[in-house]
Amino acid sequence: MDADIYREPLPDVRRWRRPPWASSRPTTRGFGDRFIPNRGDRMNMNIAEALLNIPRKDESTDEVSPSRAAYRKLLADTMLQGRTRVLSFSNRPRSPLKSSLEAPSPTHIQSAARKRRRIPQAPEKTLDAPDIVGDDRFNVLDWGNKNVLSIALDDKVYLWNATDGSTTELVTVPESSAPITSVSWAPDGRHIAIGQYNSIVELYDVTTKKLLRTLAGIHQGPVGSLAWNNNHLLTTGGLQGAIIDNDVRIQSHAVRSYRGHDDVICSLKWSSCGKHLASGGADKLVNIWDVSRSSPLHRFSNHTSTVRAVAWCPFKDNLLASGGGETDRCIKFWNVSAGTCLKSVETGSEVCGLLWSKHERELLSSHGPEKNQIAVWKYPSMTKIAELTGHTSSVLYMTQSPDGCQVASASADETLKLWQINEKSTEKNAPKSPYVGPTNMYSYIR
Repeated sequence: MDADIYREPLPDVRRWRRPPWASSRPTTRGFGDRFIPNRGDRMNMNIAEALLNIPRKDESTDEVSPSRAAYRKLLADTMLQGRTRVLSFSNRPRSPLKSSLEAPSPTHIQSAARKRRRIPQAPEKTLDAPDIVGDDRFNVLDWGNKNVLSIALDDKVYLWNATDGSTTELVTVPESSAPITSVSWAPDGRHIAIGQYNSIVELYDVTTKKLLRTLAGIHQGPVGSLAWNNNHLLTTGGLQGAIIDNDVRIQSHAVRSYRGHDDVICSLKWSSCGKHLASGGADKLVNIWDVSRSSPLHRFSNHTSTVRAVAWCPFKDNLLASGGGETDRCIKFWNVSAGTCLKSVETGSEVCGLLWSKHERELLSSHGPEKNQIAVWKYPSMTKIAELTGHTSSVLYMTQSPDGCQVASASADETLKLWQINEKSTEKNAPKSPYVGPTNMYSYIR
């Protein structure tokens, strides 16, 4: 029976099925391995390649609609992006993202070090300021938008042009009006207000050196604080705690008064929006005023000494910084929208002046003994990043250049110092300060 089965002709390969039992007798017919049958002409690779390359009938361009052809082209361009093969090893794979826990490379550290800003510890220029009034109730130093620095020395006001280094005398007041107690530039950089000990305020045109206006009868005693809200509204602060808005365009210039202090007004600052006024006084108060009301919007009594300085933040409209005097020694930050104290920082010495940087999120503060220093703080961490020393008495007056690169400080030690806080602009039209070398490091205002 077995012999009869093997004498039957082989079945067609296409209909071949594995038999239900395995034969122990080797076969002499070559139809390949029992698991991979030999398909004869169907294994011809040339024929297989030709069949793959022959376009199908439904892909003929004659039978494809224009819209379908456009869709296929758009799809190919989008998916393949001009490649002829889907899998291509011509480009190197992306390098994996570095973990934030990995240590930076030495090259990265060196690059970051080069970009780190360096603040010189020595003043760029020192000017002699004889007969400067050393009184923390007064404000006798200001830097205008035309890059001209004004300083009051007893009965005179001097102008120092930071662009060409020239110095001129603007005015000498009568002995009955001396000493000059405050100076403040109008926003246009052309007009300047001068407060005097006899309560008079005078307005000058610095281009012509002419007296334009005299504001009298608004205060009793020295006018120690001045603040411009715009080119025509000047706010004055007096010895008795009165704050007056003066419209310099009209004859009856006193247009509004604010009552909330009962002692000397030491500092006045308008917010950038022109809607809020901050005042600090010898009564240890910080008051926030709204132009629509005469009573304080907020009244902060957290300081324990004279509030010598207030400063509005340039990058956050509702943030105000204030500095306390000898027994307080703190810088406090206020949210004037909510009327709350955000932070209080102990500085170690009385705070005489405050300035916000125009380039960085930093705050500058000037101080009294023992160091008589200018400190640069990183906000909001209030990390001290620099300390500038050189004065031998309290740094009562401090102002900033229009470009925010330099700070001027004056003290009762009768010196005016210029400090480089930020790098100067590289633009061609940027004003440049004169070169200071060994032979002209120490100059004189007069």
